Amino acid sequence: MKELLYWIVECIAKIHSYILRLNDAYEYNFTDKELHFLVIGVMGMAFIFVVYPIFKWLAKHDHVMIIAWIYVFTLIIVITFAIEIGQKVTNTGNMEFEDIMMGVMGFVVMFVIFALLREVYKGIKSLIRREKKDE
Repeated sequence: MKELLYWIVECIAKIHSYILRLNDAYEYNFTDKELHFLVIGVMGMAFIFVVYPIFKWLAKHDHVMIIAWIYVFTLIIVITFAIEIGQKVTNTGNMEFEDIMMGVMGFVVMFVIFALLREVYKGIKSLIRREKKDE
């Protein structure tokens, strides 16, 4: 877990240094806060341009549950990372990548069970409607 986090931090540091070099090379003199504003803003808009058409298509084809799953899955990853980082910072537990994986897998397994039960319910409901229609 520690190695993964260090690798992520190292990648972010390299990107940060590259952007700072560009800022210095072209003498824009943006502050660190202004660079964060610009970079995260551009990155967020890039995500919007990719995600919006996908979600729009999913919603149009009645796949709202997939949109909800993607949203919750993202939240689960953020929350599990936050818990593990919090344990490291506060020394209240061990920061382990396996804990993150098990937490995420717990959500995935429980969602699969939910999805199966939901489909069984929808199937029974459909059969009952068909029976009433045939009467």
